[in-house]
Amino acid sequence: MMGPSHALSGAAAWLAGSLALAHFANFHQTPVELAVGTAMCAGGALVPDLDLSGRVTTDQGGATVAHTFGVFSLFFAECVEKVSLGIYDLTRTRKDPHLHNGHRTFTHTLPFNIGLGIGVFELCLHFGKWAVLSVLFVTFAMALRGLFEKWAHRAGWVIVTLTALAATVFTYTRLHGDRGYPMLGIALGAGGIVHLLGDMLTSHGCPIAWPIPLGRRMWRCVGVPNAIATEVGGKVELFFWRGLFTVISVLAALGLLAPAVLDRYNLKL
Repeated sequence: MMGPSHALSGAAAWLAGSLALAHFANFHQTPVELAVGTAMCAGGALVPDLDLSGRVTTDQGGATVAHTFGVFSLFFAECVEKVSLGIYDLTRTRKDPHLHNGHRTFTHTLPFNIGLGIGVFELCLHFGKWAVLSVLFVTFAMALRGLFEKWAHRAGWVIVTLTALAATVFTYTRLHGDRGYPMLGIALGAGGIVHLLGDMLTSHGCPIAWPIPLGRRMWRCVGVPNAIATEVGGKVELFFWRGLFTVISVLAALGLLAPAVLDRYNLKL
């Protein structure tokens, strides 16, 4: 799937999951916490594609997330791609094909995304304010790039960066107390896993089982049968999946915010 579809899927997953937790587990979030979690999950749903780099010097090519901070993030994506390819080459069997780039390898595995979520969870839990600010800033920028792709492309990475910085400061001043908010790690990791599920809807799939070999291959990509696979950038993705993710997001958000609005104005259903 393309970047905006992944970002929308992350937002939809977090909002729908939050609605389910509120209804079945009585776990409620403030509107600010809900917005932050949604942005984190949307941004996290773009992270696995950091292994798809572009042309650093000309700011061209690469995945949506690689353009978040212009040439700086493109260079970082180039490094991630090379490391991912190196891990692939070190661990592949003779039955795994030789690859020329690291896209859909290490960052598209469960260990990477679960590990990233745990790492951010621990970082925010133990280092508090500055860790939270850093995570918010980077992930807000990625979410803006994914959810508002056309605006972000027109505005350029500098405006995206400044907007993410302003949103970070605004958000942190409205979160309760000077604490760690480890929930950010959960949202980020969940977004990465949602990304993997989205890629499994395409014909290429992703190596969801790594490092457990399937057959004689360590890096076998798993996905739906080609007959029902979604074409990347095709009409099914652009209209059906994006439309579905948008509807889920809107309905879940209404379900989450309606009780607070009704209570604020002393209204009843």
